[in-house]
Amino acid sequence: MSLKPPMAVSASAERPRVLGPDAAAPVPPGRTALDRATAHLDAPLAVVDLAAFDANADDLVRRAKGKPIRVASKSVRCRALLERVLARDGFAGIMSFTLAESLWLARSGFEDVLLAYPSADRAGFAELAGDPGLAAAVTVMADDPAQLDLIDAARPGGPGSGAEIRICLELDTSLRAGGGRVRIGARRSPLRDPEALAALARTVVRRRGFRLVGLMAYEGHVAGVGDEVAGRPVRSRAIRMMQAAARKELARRRWEAVRAVRAVAPRLAFVNGGGTGSVQHTAAEAAVTEVAAGSGLYVPRLFDNFRSFSGRPAALFAQPVVRRPGPGVVTVLGGGYPASGVAGADRLPEPYLPAGLRYDPQEGPGEVQTPLLGAAADGLAIGDKVWFRHAKAGELCERFARLHLVEGERVVATVPTYRGEGRTFL
Repeated sequence: MSLKPPMAVSASAERPRVLGPDAAAPVPPGRTALDRATAHLDAPLAVVDLAAFDANADDLVRRAKGKPIRVASKSVRCRALLERVLARDGFAGIMSFTLAESLWLARSGFEDVLLAYPSADRAGFAELAGDPGLAAAVTVMADDPAQLDLIDAARPGGPGSGAEIRICLELDTSLRAGGGRVRIGARRSPLRDPEALAALARTVVRRRGFRLVGLMAYEGHVAGVGDEVAGRPVRSRAIRMMQAAARKELARRRWEAVRAVRAVAPRLAFVNGGGTGSVQHTAAEAAVTEVAAGSGLYVPRLFDNFRSFSGRPAALFAQPVVRRPGPGVVTVLGGGYPASGVAGADRLPEPYLPAGLRYDPQEGPGEVQTPLLGAAADGLAIGDKVWFRHAKAGELCERFARLHLVEGERVVATVPTYRGEGRTFL
């Protein structure tokens, strides 16, 4: 299935609020278009620049070379923006991150939702098995027969009863070196070899109440690792060498895996692969029928270090200046929003506008206050906004209930995030 959702937000949800002409307060000379667009709004706030968002979407489509892009919802976390991008040519379907989210999206009218991670949500599986409409819209991930057992145990009528559950298998994409002693890539599926995938495929097709429809392989060590790290030329060359080897090895193994699974399930509906940083490489593989992407719509700071593409920062947040402790320093409210992953400076938000601000190394971004150093601080007054970029895409929406959508120097709509709709799935 690759149907697109209706453009309207469901009646039960908060609808985007379209604003009239702004009665904005005067903005001092030299401030940004974002300052002018949001002069009537108090920070903290988050915005999405629609021109940048749409340009990034166009770039993803260009790199996908005709293959449909499934939107990774964890990187967007806003139904209105999921609808916006899925209305564009080149995009089809959602890749979700929890079963509860998948069911919510399906009930909202999204008709093709692939859950990218296995779930242990027994109540969710009971709901899925009890509703043929939801079961037709949602595909769930499996890489172990025990996951099928859990689903069967959750069925209200016992194993095999209720609606047929759509299953996607996941292939481990990690690169192995040193005779298998060194692993490069995320620890995801235990299914590495075509034979192991085919064995689980046979288990799925033999069990009543399940239908095998897809295969997924996400190469995070290629799609999510930048290969042009600023100031690190040796590291950058090493990453490029690793990724070239990984792409070559995975293309061969993915082809063999798809062939093995299709021998068991000839009517496999899709083979999904890739991510924002590898769209053009993954789309070039004949075995792949669709690619996934999401971060490339917002372009957070972790995606600045790629040679193969350059996006436009579309999602930002602003914090207000609340103190001026002395020359060359201002303090903004809060801002300590670290991203997930291995803790490090690259997981912190980046002071973005005005340019030239940096964290105090003794404090960093704080829970309630964040001192910022630099000459640009002397041009800021109490109440002015400092704009930041988050390190990872959709995680920003866990901090804000709404996004202000900006066109030029105007806020044209305000829409709820998942959090703003009362949904916190993880």
